[in-house]
Amino acid sequence: MEQYKKDFIDFMVECQVLKFGSFVLKSGRTSPFFMNAGAYVNGSQLQRLGKFYAQAIHDNFGDDFDVLFGPAYKGIPLAVTTAIAYSELYGKEVKYCSDRKEEKDHGADKGGLLGYKIKDGDRVVIIEDVTTSGKSIEETYPKIKAQESSQDGIKIVGEIVSLDRREKAPDSTKSALATITDKYGFPARSIVSMDDVVQALYTEGDKKVITDEIKAEIDKYYQEWGAKD
Repeated sequence: MEQYKKDFIDFMVECQVLKFGSFVLKSGRTSPFFMNAGAYVNGSQLQRLGKFYAQAIHDNFGDDFDVLFGPAYKGIPLAVTTAIAYSELYGKEVKYCSDRKEEKDHGADKGGLLGYKIKDGDRVVIIEDVTTSGKSIEETYPKIKAQESSQDGIKIVGEIVSLDRREKAPDSTKSALATITDKYGFPARSIVSMDDVVQALYTEGDKKVITDEIKAEIDKYYQEWGAKD
């Protein structure tokens, strides 16, 4: 496992973004772990977060893209801080764009987008916090494609999330990221997966964060909800 991935796992725990216990998810499943990107709340945390995302994007997709699209609301700060980090780490200027929950009907920036207005010829990386079911892309994808003036005018290079929960999506045995790739034809990747987290904090770790008891609950959870892809 790359060092930045190990550092990111420690970072999530340190910021109390990744927690272990018992949590009811939006899907109704009761999970032994929970990730909340909204817990990154200060400047130094966001600065480090952007660099982790930038490294993962660079590793997975290279530099052949123009725009980071962060779906509202949590995707907005992710896109902004990662665009800054990409400039600092790789010397490449990328733009950020987000959707608005409600279209703006006044001023010079009317419409449904915030930041850069994507258009034909743009190559876009979608950036999100985490996906469990893959449903968020069902809203994001058509909003991006609606900005085209010609078929396939906008190229979606891929999607990046911070954590791949590695659980099966609804009506599938595959993970949410795998189903996104299958359905939309672009790669969906993560900075780290739950397999990486268990490896770093339990298998190779001191078992203080993921104890034997928590590991047993994680194993039980994945026996029922684990993805097969």
